[in-house]
This record gives sequence, C-alpha cells and structure tokens, in this order.
Amino acid sequence: MPPAQSPSSPGSPDSPAPQGASTTPAGGGNDSIDALDGRLIRLLAEEPRIGVLECSRRLQVARGTVQARLDRLQAKGVISGFGPEVDPAAIGYPVTAFATLEISQGQGADVRAHLARVPEVLELHTITGIGDMLVRIVARSNADLQRVIDRVVGFDGIVRSSTAIVLENPVPYRILPLVDQAAAE
Repeated sequence: MPPAQSPSSPGSPDSPAPQGASTTPAGGGNDSIDALDGRLIRLLAEEPRIGVLECSRRLQVARGTVQARLDRLQAKGVISGFGPEVDPAAIGYPVTAFATLEISQGQGADVRAHLARVPEVLELHTITGIGDMLVRIVARSNADLQRVIDRVVGFDGIVRSSTAIVLENPVPYRILPLVDQAAAE
C-alpha cells in the first residue's frame, strides 16, 4: 500500500519523497535531514513514549513512512537511542565538574579504559589545545568531588589535571535547535 500523502504540496520540504527517491537536500551530503525528519525528531524528543502510529497521525503521513524514516535515521546514527534522560542531581550527584587531563604520550588507550571504570565519569572527549582529554564528572558533594578527582587522576598515564566546578547550567545540552536548522537547509 503506498504511503499516505502529506497535506503539504508535492515537492515541498514536508512531503515525503517517493519510494526510492533521495531525501537528501541538494548539497547536503549523506548526513542531512529534511523537514519531515526534523518534525519527526522534534516530536520524539518532546514525547519520547509516543508510538509510530501516533507519530504518523500527528505528522499526517503513513505509518510505513514514519517507520522507514525512523529506521533510516537510526541506521545513519542520527537517532542513537530512545532511553530515559536521567538527571544526576536527582539520583544524588548534584555537583558537576569538568576536568582537563594531560596524558603521557602513548597512554591514551589505557587512560580511556581507566576512566571508563569510574562511574562518576559521564563523558570523555579527546581535545586539542591545552590538555588531551576533557572529562565531565559528577559527585555527591564538593568533598566527594575530591574523592572522584583523586580516583580520576590516580593513574600513571595522567600527568596533569585542571578541574572547573559547574556553578549553573543556563543552556543544558540540547539538540533540537540544531535539528531545526539542519532540516531547514
């Protein structure tokens, strides 16, 4: 059964592409998303427990279109999960800090493995500039933060660290403005 047509005019950014047709905007490359992808991602972000059938109803496209879009977005890595967002403060870790680490040459893999074993390490990024790695860590209190930092830097591959405690998070991690911009391009 062919997908239901969107109420938008054919060829508009909101109308689904015919089966087999490219949904990549001109010049956008393989990682681009279109307006329907953007609307689907926004809907799932705002209501993560919504089902495919309800998505199709709200977006006014066929259920198969929504499922195909979801499958493609997952396969491309655009959508990487549907798990719950957990607030560390709500489970007893209200202190957040960022530590910049300088590591010994050739120790990257060992340091990564060490940091992966520390539950309070939420993220690890390799970086350029001053330092080699940026680590987001959480703790139960400022005193507990010292314990976490000691555990993080208590590894021979780490030669120096600098830590900054987060005072406020006025713009928490967000992705929807970027999704909206990418979908509009």
